[in-house]
Amino acid sequence: MLVTGAAGFIGSNLCDALVASGARVIGVDDLSVGKRENLKEAESAGLEFVQGSILEPESWSAHLRSATRVIHMAVACLRRCFQNPMTVHHINATGTLAVLEACRQHAPNLQRFVYCSSSEVYGTALQAPMDENHPLKPTTVYGASKLAGEIYTLASDLPVTVARPFNTYGPREHHQGASGEVIPRFAVRISNGLAPLIFGDGSQTRDFTHVSDTARALMLISANDQALGRSINLARGQEVSIARIAELLIEKLGRPDLKPEYRGARPQDVDRHYAATGLARELLGFEARLDIEAGLDQYVDWFQRTHPEASRLLEEVQEQNW
Repeated sequence: MLVTGAAGFIGSNLCDALVASGARVIGVDDLSVGKRENLKEAESAGLEFVQGSILEPESWSAHLRSATRVIHMAVACLRRCFQNPMTVHHINATGTLAVLEACRQHAPNLQRFVYCSSSEVYGTALQAPMDENHPLKPTTVYGASKLAGEIYTLASDLPVTVARPFNTYGPREHHQGASGEVIPRFAVRISNGLAPLIFGDGSQTRDFTHVSDTARALMLISANDQALGRSINLARGQEVSIARIAELLIEKLGRPDLKPEYRGARPQDVDRHYAATGLARELLGFEARLDIEAGLDQYVDWFQRTHPEASRLLEEVQEQNW
């Protein structure tokens, strides 16, 4: 098994799950966003790490000769596209094509290529819950670049599956800069006695899915022949508003004195994401195990153990309205 973007948030959790299952894993990452320390446990259990960029596959493609499965996780995140749209396109679209071509040339024993796309390819929900036939109308360059990666993947002559994870959260999720996501940003501010910042009115919803469930689903996809050639939602199937997430974290972090602070809406933000999960259940036997309250309990426990002095994180949280 070869995993690109292995040192990132979802990638490292996936690698942990893979090595725990007994798989031999090669992790590839350029460490531009991911951290080598995220792979500490996986490396101690046998993961082989290779530093390299998906845009320069010659630095790692020799490892494809022994790979029977590839899970392509490497990505440039959503908010980078507002300041660097060409970079996001280059990494997400051109980078995916580069990985596919490397597999075609150097992976003679490839049995499955899994492309990790995003629910952002749908744009905001036109009907809900959103199944895999929902119109594809991304609202950002990020979403469009992930959709381009899907099209390249499905147009290849490789044995492929497209995974569409909805908003994944959990241990190692980024709080810093353009890569920072709402749950860790809220956690950092609340832990420092500051109001969580909500962009817009807070009614916008996401289908938050714990990373342990996302990783398990990706493993199931990589081994299931019924998933060949398909695009499959990976989600809890539970719609939760951003305002509700703030309320839950205020409660779980023990700061009932705090109230959210509201600011102007983010540009091109989707209003609603709520996944239909029937196809994953039918093909993979997959159902998410953690609802949002149980998942946040686990996240808060990890956050407090890992960051006992949360004040050190505050300066890393940049709250740009993009």
